Amino acid sequence: MNVRQFIAESYPLDARDDMWREVMAELHLLPAGREGESACYSSAILRGDRDGVILAKVTAGSQILSAIPQRSRMLMGMIPLDADVEVIGGNFGLQVEAGSLVILQMDRPWEMKLSGQNRILAFGLSDALLQRRGVGWTSVAYPRRYLAKGLAFVFIRTLESAAAELKTFSVAEWQSFEQFIADLFVTMIVETESAEMYSTPSIAALFNRITVAIEKRLHDPDLSSAKVARVEGISERYLQKLFEQNGESFTHYLRERRLQRARAALVASSEIRLPVADVAFSCGFGDAANFNRVFKERFGLPPGAFRNRHFKSQSDNANAGQRGWPIKALSTKKPLLSNRSDPARKRNERASNNAVSATSNHHKLGVNASNIHWGYFSRSLDPVLHISSGDTVEIETLSQHASDAPDLMIAGDDAAEEVFHWTSEHKAVDRRGAGPVDASIFGRGAGEGFGVHICTGPIYVNNAEPGDVIEVHIEDMVPRPSRAPGYNGRFFGSNVAAWWGYHYDEFLSEPKPRENITIYEIFPEDGFAQALYSYPWDAQTDPYGVIHRTYDYPGVPVKVETIDIHEPARNDVRIPLRPHFGVIALAPREVDLIDSVPPAYFGGNLDNWRLGKGASVFLPVSVHGGLLSIGDPHAAQGDGEVSGTAIECSMTGRVKISLHKRDPRFSDLTYPMIETPCEWVLTGFSHPDYLAEFGTKGQGEVYAKSSLDLAMKDAFRKVRRFLMSVQGLSEDEAIAVMSAAVDFGVTQVVDGNWGVHAIIRKAIFESEQG
Repeated sequence: MNVRQFIAESYPLDARDDMWREVMAELHLLPAGREGESACYSSAILRGDRDGVILAKVTAGSQILSAIPQRSRMLMGMIPLDADVEVIGGNFGLQVEAGSLVILQMDRPWEMKLSGQNRILAFGLSDALLQRRGVGWTSVAYPRRYLAKGLAFVFIRTLESAAAELKTFSVAEWQSFEQFIADLFVTMIVETESAEMYSTPSIAALFNRITVAIEKRLHDPDLSSAKVARVEGISERYLQKLFEQNGESFTHYLRERRLQRARAALVASSEIRLPVADVAFSCGFGDAANFNRVFKERFGLPPGAFRNRHFKSQSDNANAGQRGWPIKALSTKKPLLSNRSDPARKRNERASNNAVSATSNHHKLGVNASNIHWGYFSRSLDPVLHISSGDTVEIETLSQHASDAPDLMIAGDDAAEEVFHWTSEHKAVDRRGAGPVDASIFGRGAGEGFGVHICTGPIYVNNAEPGDVIEVHIEDMVPRPSRAPGYNGRFFGSNVAAWWGYHYDEFLSEPKPRENITIYEIFPEDGFAQALYSYPWDAQTDPYGVIHRTYDYPGVPVKVETIDIHEPARNDVRIPLRPHFGVIALAPREVDLIDSVPPAYFGGNLDNWRLGKGASVFLPVSVHGGLLSIGDPHAAQGDGEVSGTAIECSMTGRVKISLHKRDPRFSDLTYPMIETPCEWVLTGFSHPDYLAEFGTKGQGEVYAKSSLDLAMKDAFRKVRRFLMSVQGLSEDEAIAVMSAAVDFGVTQVVDGNWGVHAIIRKAIFESEQG
């Protein structure tokens, strides 16, 4: 009854199809037609066995599933969560809507067609398990579909909840769940289906109605065969005969059902505070002493000891803040609106860029309101530059935190003033984030701040196609100088200790909680940054009159006259510079707006300071042209980025962009990989492809469900793959090398999808030649 799990990231690409077939076989399913899907995210987690209940949650791409031929009359239920599926057979075809349930007989031929990425709940109920409930199943001639309403809705939601907790169930809890889900399934069938599914319709249907009537009245200590017979309008003698025909007696059946319900209630987290005597009474045991005796006879322990031994309390680890998409936002998404307000200007710029790329291998991509997108990625964005493999680009980037000290980082800078321009009459870049454009929904501003980074681009790489890899090599990067009067030529940055930071619930001193901004002066020639001043965040009113009591919307201009400036406690603290781009991303394959905060397979907000001068990042291409965006420039950052931000500083970089088409060196690359002159740096995420794993709610779920444990596991799996597929080690050798020579570190714990990086020194695989 162990949990079995498949995660595509654990295996090289050429091994994934075989491993996928193995895990599907445990569900008695045969996959076919997965061409091109091996590189996409797929996963499966399942528990149970063929003699009882099997429950699985599967994430998969386009393919066809069919039943492995078998003699068992096992039933398989499927619930597609994200997209409709089609079930076909010799003389039937059935469209199964997302969120509804289809029941399939495993000894009959059928095929289920999946189109595109989809999450599916699958469960199997053995014939033996159903027989034990007095139900004689015959072969079902065609699939049965149940829409998510009434008791079917309850059944579907129960399976969803259970699938999310497969790893946490104790053995006793799983056994209780098996019985519960079988009972609920039978009840659902009896309530929603005619008797045609049963071998002897009238008798079988009557017996199932009787068992349902008993379930509804288990709490009644005076329940008797006579009472049940009166409810069903039959004689008590006939009722007893029905039980005898199913190898049971009414008295034994009633006691067994009460004991099973009591066992489930004793280990249910919602009932943990309920005294054992109350559990007994709620299950129809009128005498607590008798309950203790019969419970111990049946399960080997008195109920109190059983509870203490088997109950595992569940802690609520949900983050207090919500930086991702609330459920309401997910249901109110608006069509993508372009930030480029002047279509003619945009066309002219694109034509100019195309002309340049045709005659030169070096480009300059300046920053302005037409060349940036703020807080989101999307494959629907128009490119602002077209280049060819091997071209270099001088790219300007702005920090979204320049408005923390606009007098230092925006004033006098024409490009920054254009991007950050926001008056009561006009906002140059309206959408700031991947949320609804209608700012009235949550009241913060268009885009609602679900995603915060100013990204320059996207850049279209000619001939780049899904399956290729784009390499971005950082040749150089320098901070953007201030153009402000009195500060011209100096360099500044900002660090925000924000509400999404890891520290936010850990304050020692009052006020608790609080947000604090530190403005740094940066000395690139000397290689350090030094705090200039700091101030606690006080409610700021934006030009549209919205009051921001926390740092909840990017680009709100801070009014100097409203803040309480603090001098540094020490003037000799110097932060070593580590210039790097926090965000280097290709467009995700998903069409919708994608919040720029959580990183994933496409790169994005990696926030690893090693991605600076002399380093490269390799990114798998998901859409034609790649659509490369760069932003979130940092002057310095420590591993972890615990306050929520680094020293955020506008930067200009020179990057070389290379396209690796079907290069065998990268045939197994499905994640962002950083390479420095001396190291390979692989990044593991809590959820390597949260958009596929969680479906339509992924942009909110990823914030609530990330953990360092998951990120560490993903980093481990990727390093194992790298050492085996790239370096040619066996699995045992790879694990030994990891433990002896690979350094794992916390990249960040503040970006929704937490990161753990693994540093592999190249010297391990290099030997001096004599």
